Amino acid sequence: QVQLVESGGGSVRAGESLRLSCVVTGSLFSVKRMGWFRQAPGKQRELVATITSESASNYADSVQGRFTISRDNAKNTMYLLMDSLKPEDTAVYYCNADVVPRTSWHPAPYWGQGTQVTVSS
Repeated sequence: QVQLVESGGGSVRAGESLRLSCVVTGSLFSVKRMGWFRQAPGKQRELVATITSESASNYADSVQGRFTISRDNAKNTMYLLMDSLKPEDTAVYYCNADVVPRTSWHPAPYWGQGTQVTVSS
């Protein structure tokens, strides 16, 4: 059973930083592309950043220059360093990954349970 477990959310003030982590656990062969998404109250889930297994990254315009995505393939773990946080960054942040489980040997998307990030002004 493949699972994605996020951690690191919390409440901070504008201008402060947080680092989110997402670890992929279970019986798996490999982890392909990974990414962070977020969903604010009353809004649709949106892409924040993605990173390939070769660590090529891509960012939403709204976080470019403030957020940094990274991963440790040996630990099947992805990170999101969020600097200069703004109130509009308040949302539930979800980890997403394309994982090849040992049960099927075909890549499939998996989601974490989400972690709340709240930024006050």
